[in-house]
Amino acid sequence: MSSVTASTPAEASSAPEPAARRGRLRAPVELEVVIPAYNESGRLPETLRQSVAYLDRQSWQSRIVVVDNGSVDETAADARVAAAVTERVDVVVIGCSRAGKGAAVRRGLLTSTSPLVGFYDADLATPLDTLVPTVEALQTGADAVIASRHAPGASFVIPQPLRRRAGGDMFRLLTRKLVPGIADTQCGFKFFRREIVQTAIARVRTTGFAFDVELLAQVQRAGGKIVEIPVAWTDVTGSTFHPVRDGLASFRAVFDLRGSHR
Repeated sequence: MSSVTASTPAEASSAPEPAARRGRLRAPVELEVVIPAYNESGRLPETLRQSVAYLDRQSWQSRIVVVDNGSVDETAADARVAAAVTERVDVVVIGCSRAGKGAAVRRGLLTSTSPLVGFYDADLATPLDTLVPTVEALQTGADAVIASRHAPGASFVIPQPLRRRAGGDMFRLLTRKLVPGIADTQCGFKFFRREIVQTAIARVRTTGFAFDVELLAQVQRAGGKIVEIPVAWTDVTGSTFHPVRDGLASFRAVFDLRGSHR
């Protein structure tokens, strides 16, 4: 049976260890799932239980990589306790001292050696069964596959509050020129062929919630094919996203990206 592996920023700079244990490089599996986590001790254990159970039923060998983004609660400890690993699913907990969801995702993606790698949020707002068509699309020519709440056929099981929806509508208008043809850049479920996402992410400078926009823009600039999968999405309470603080920062980041794009 596989074992839970944990590393922290301090461990990564101390005594010599195998690279996989330090969180710098991990042995390849068929599919690697990164879950960025900041103060997610309330939701992460159940997310891990559901994720491990789901992945264990699939044909692919998988790994879940929890990236603890400087949490001040018991996120890392709870992740290790909740991670019921199996013969087909490994669970790794690594640290990321740099603040921002984008920084956590970047660390998880850049330390992967698996052919298919991506991330989803700890709230499981996107159904886990989205992974099956995602893997199929990546295996048949897509370079990136993203869940979409606004592509034809998508629906909301529980919608966001009105203020969040209005802000999201404005945000999508601003991102159209940056990522043409993409209806929803912000759904927290995105998977890639490793080679193209590591090339793209090396050029990404945004670390906050606008990170997704710049990442997808860089995938397109690298010639990557992005496929959107419509999903039945559920708004889950407990998000660390602050509409004013994080919303304003995201808009500023997009304006900066638009200026750089021009």
